[in-house]
Amino acid sequence: MEQTRLQQEDKTPPPRNEAADFRIGVKIRELRKSRGVTLQVMAGEVGFSPALLSQIENQNVSPPIATLARIARYFDVPMAFFFEEEGNKGDYEVVRADERRPIRRVINPWGADHGYTYEALCSSARERGMEPFLLTIAPGVRDEESLYNHEGHEFLFVLEGQVVMLLGNERIALNEGDSLYFDSSLDHRMLNPGDRPGKVLAVITRNEPAKRRHRKERADL
Repeated sequence: MEQTRLQQEDKTPPPRNEAADFRIGVKIRELRKSRGVTLQVMAGEVGFSPALLSQIENQNVSPPIATLARIARYFDVPMAFFFEEEGNKGDYEVVRADERRPIRRVINPWGADHGYTYEALCSSARERGMEPFLLTIAPGVRDEESLYNHEGHEFLFVLEGQVVMLLGNERIALNEGDSLYFDSSLDHRMLNPGDRPGKVLAVITRNEPAKRRHRKERADL
């Protein structure tokens, strides 16, 4: 009886999925349906199965940053669109340390845990040229199969720990204080072979869609 009581008292709720706070999955589903796109079609564009995309849309799991970048590119919206909340419309934005909410339950294309969390450091969806994130890579992440690519460029700065960047055919060890800039159309993946979490500042830029660039060029004529 005592053991049963202790087991009942020890029941702790699972960690909250902060992606649900931002309604990331809901926003993806609303975008997809407003454009008349099926899960099967979107799956072919972003590299995730329709079943996993459905899990993302139902906010049971979260997409990796690279996959979110591909979804944003496909629907021609900034990545910040998925993190925007009411009131983020000014000429500048301050995000306090205690206001950041890590996105957990990040999965790879096979539905397994990806081994990292990420936090958006800016959440207003106005037009801008960069998307900053704070990544926390769990120790012992050695999954070398889940490589990603998306349009644009990335800048990484290692704040804490050590990580290994798979970039094309290269393996690049990055220590605290090191930085890396690369074309994110190259296959890439960040690993943490160490025994403590690695923290990395990641800034992502995307290439301007051709139709928007052409509109701007015509306006400048």
